[in-house]
Amino acid sequence: MAPTLFDSEPKPGDLIEIFRGTYKHWAIYIGGHEVVHLIPPTNPAADLGPIGDLLTLFDSNTATVRRQKISDVVGSSRFQINNLLDDDRRPREPHVIVRDACRMVGQELPYNAATYNCEHFVTELRYGDAESRQVQTAAVIGGVAVAGVALAVLGAALFSSYNKDDNTRRHHK
Repeated sequence: MAPTLFDSEPKPGDLIEIFRGTYKHWAIYIGGHEVVHLIPPTNPAADLGPIGDLLTLFDSNTATVRRQKISDVVGSSRFQINNLLDDDRRPREPHVIVRDACRMVGQELPYNAATYNCEHFVTELRYGDAESRQVQTAAVIGGVAVAGVALAVLGAALFSSYNKDDNTRRHHK
């Protein structure tokens, strides 16, 4: 028997969250120390480490469903069981999740880091609905950043306008 990689043993149908620095990769545990996951094709940029991995994610429009040993997928990354939507949604039956995941192995699917990524893939298998909290969080952070930049620009414009008016008033006295 292979040594355990988890604090508690995953059950078939569990979602596995893998921390890859700038993003999280997701897989679905199918038993026998194996997972099924959606992965974009390798890209020469992948040799650049985490930044290359991120570039590969944004440069791909298709990805392949693969079945692999969990240790091969995780490598040296930190990971955990994370059935993130169990409080909000009822998971499908484990045998149905595993069956559907295994049937998809080898398929090439449309891929988009924002609209259909590895997290969408595994949540669709587990819950019947594709969702990515990672994308939702990035959208909120991006929205806050855009709002912050807009406020900074507006503040600079108001300050500039005030200074210009103040200088005009001083020169006309």
